[in-house]
Amino acid sequence: MVQRTPPMGWNTWNTFGENISEKLIFETADAMAESGLRDAGYQYLVIDDCWSKKQRDSEGRLEPDPEKFPHGMKAVSDYVHSRGLKFGMYSCAGTLTCAGYPGSFEHEFIDAATFAEWGVDFLKYDYCYKPDYENGRLLYTRMGLALANSGRDILFNACSWGADQTAEWIGCTGAHSWRSTGDINDGWESIRRLSDLQLSLQPYGGINCFNDMDMLVVGMGGKGNVGFTGCTEEEYRVHFSIWALRNSPLFVGCDVRDMSDATRRTLLNREVIAINQDPACRQPFLVSRRSDSSAIWAKLLDNGDIAIGAFNMEDQEAGAWCSLSLPLASLGLNRSCGKTLVLRDLWTGEESTVRDDVELLAVPAHGCRLFRARIVDR
Repeated sequence: MVQRTPPMGWNTWNTFGENISEKLIFETADAMAESGLRDAGYQYLVIDDCWSKKQRDSEGRLEPDPEKFPHGMKAVSDYVHSRGLKFGMYSCAGTLTCAGYPGSFEHEFIDAATFAEWGVDFLKYDYCYKPDYENGRLLYTRMGLALANSGRDILFNACSWGADQTAEWIGCTGAHSWRSTGDINDGWESIRRLSDLQLSLQPYGGINCFNDMDMLVVGMGGKGNVGFTGCTEEEYRVHFSIWALRNSPLFVGCDVRDMSDATRRTLLNREVIAINQDPACRQPFLVSRRSDSSAIWAKLLDNGDIAIGAFNMEDQEAGAWCSLSLPLASLGLNRSCGKTLVLRDLWTGEESTVRDDVELLAVPAHGCRLFRARIVDR
């Protein structure tokens, strides 16, 4: 299979960790279908770590924990599919998963066949407990081959956190996306750190092997398995905007059964999602920089428009703003071409025309402005 746009969905880990169950998955599938998430493009419902028994069966197959999933994984998969969603699961390239359950090391083909029998559409594949003597590229290649020969299209999400120079070899393994950062937590510093780590890795991502900046913490409010300080609604919009502009997979991590109106507005912003899902999936480029933490980035879109993100991630006094410079020449629009831009703010809906060669954009501390710009005559 070929993955032409970043995958979107929901994952159990950020909020629930090991506290997962059949009931939770059924209720979440209902919520994704009824809240508008499914129709906005969030199609994968993924069960992360801690779903299996601690031992394989007598034939070497993984088995779901009967207390958490009393009707088995095929029944869970069938229900998820009945709600118009796709079903995802988790395993690990090592001998154990990160939480200490059986990994897929030396069981890749039997596990891939099992997942296919259960109707799995997505596999998140972690990197804990890898034997030191084993080559990571070969481990991911082996699972990539196993999935490709399972008889079912299964999206392969490699989760090696960028370890062992993953960027240099992950595109050879059959992975459709790869975790290019460490784990996220629900706090501003984590979002800023992962954003900074991504800058040097952008050239490695693209169609069929997207850089995955980890799951979204939008709407968590400091609660749950990776809950920390939480973020303001503006900080969550910055988080969502950066992930969207940089072509990261968008996997919701909050409890979608109980989203606030503000969380819905952020996660269901169709115009921001369209920037992430643009069919060209071109890499963003730096337009101008005020500091390491304040800059403007742009991405050329398939229809000739330009996505422009202005981010102020500096720690300034509450209520402080900064001005970021948007020179049209840095977008290829020199004065001699006779063109300018109409900017549509994707968070407010406001439109404005750039009248001069340089537009100054006012951006609040820990804030952003995200635009879709169309080219017009001066």
